[in-house]
Amino acid sequence: MLKIRRRSHVPQAPEAIEAPRPGSPPIICIGKDWEGDPTSNTHFMRLLSRRNRVLWVNSIGTRRPGVNRRDLGRLLYKFRRAFDGCAQVAPNMHVFNPLVVPFPELPGVARFNSTFLSAALRRTSERLGFERPLMWTYFPTAVGLVGRLRECAVIYHCIDDYAEFPGVNGAALRRAEQQLLKVADLVVTSSEILWRERRQENPRTFFIPHGVDVDHFSRALDPGLRVPMDVGGLPRPIVGYFGLIADYVDLELIAEAARMQPHWSFVLVGGWATSLRALSGLANVHLLGRRPYDSLPGYCRAFDVGVIPFRMNALTVRVNPIKLREYLAAGLPVVSTPLPEVARYRALVHLADSPKMFVEEIERALGERSEPFLAQRLLAMRAESWESRVGEVCRLIRDTLGLRLGLP
Repeated sequence: MLKIRRRSHVPQAPEAIEAPRPGSPPIICIGKDWEGDPTSNTHFMRLLSRRNRVLWVNSIGTRRPGVNRRDLGRLLYKFRRAFDGCAQVAPNMHVFNPLVVPFPELPGVARFNSTFLSAALRRTSERLGFERPLMWTYFPTAVGLVGRLRECAVIYHCIDDYAEFPGVNGAALRRAEQQLLKVADLVVTSSEILWRERRQENPRTFFIPHGVDVDHFSRALDPGLRVPMDVGGLPRPIVGYFGLIADYVDLELIAEAARMQPHWSFVLVGGWATSLRALSGLANVHLLGRRPYDSLPGYCRAFDVGVIPFRMNALTVRVNPIKLREYLAAGLPVVSTPLPEVARYRALVHLADSPKMFVEEIERALGERSEPFLAQRLLAMRAESWESRVGEVCRLIRDTLGLRLGLP
């Protein structure tokens, strides 16, 4: 018996939720964990669920778990959740917790996972009344599900080069992605480099950048918004970062900048999945840990500058950091390492490729806190909302797959 429970995660946008539109296919989305911090996966499906019914499949994994407390705890958590059934988390949105063996790079395991998971998803789809769903995947490891879900079409939404992440079997992920690119009916990428590379395998590949929740982050410009207590008393200026602190974050760059400017406060908001040794002993660096999505505008209001201190490597040159637009929608001046997708906004951001230049650009950015600068950043982001990005993708779907999907 299918268990349907109700729980909430990301607040719905203020617009009323629409009933599913006639002819709009239901969607089976293979994404990250719904309960995690909102990403492009979350924003896209939240908006699409206004007109399509969505079955969100929590992460099926891309890497072998390590023998450490974090990975083992997550593995146990996901194993327990797999028996929770299917939860309704919002109108038109259900979340399915998959039970998969956590070694996706092994051929036998991949086949077993695909067979077991596809059967479970077909049963769940039938119980929800899904007919000929649209399969929408953010992960190449979902290629084994293609053709097994009675889907009407397959969309691969490529937002990262997963083979470049540490701790994964890069060769196996590249093989999976090549197979997926061959069978996908439509490929959408979030960066231009990803687009250039993947269109060589699939000519129906299109570049659509990430968007931003403008209404949410522009709350930072409200004088009445309360600044969180853990930053309210820190010496200014406050140089802020929010997001996961992983291997791709250049902590040595932050540490050197903090040493060069000991009277500045460097605030890092987010959980960490890497060693923090580089920041040891720095009294002006404040690690606050993960904070709720709803609280981020308050932190942006406390920040004087938002930074994107990513290392430059094969992974990061292909990313399109969502936090760039979130900082800008909050009115913040931004200083970043010269990531290609950030450099496209050169008129709005400062780029730096060394600790000395990083500090110099922060000093310049601190002079751009006046109302005209804030208004310019917010105005630029008004055209880059998640609503506009979803609209672009829906037009692509209609133009390329409309006849197959029976769209008017």
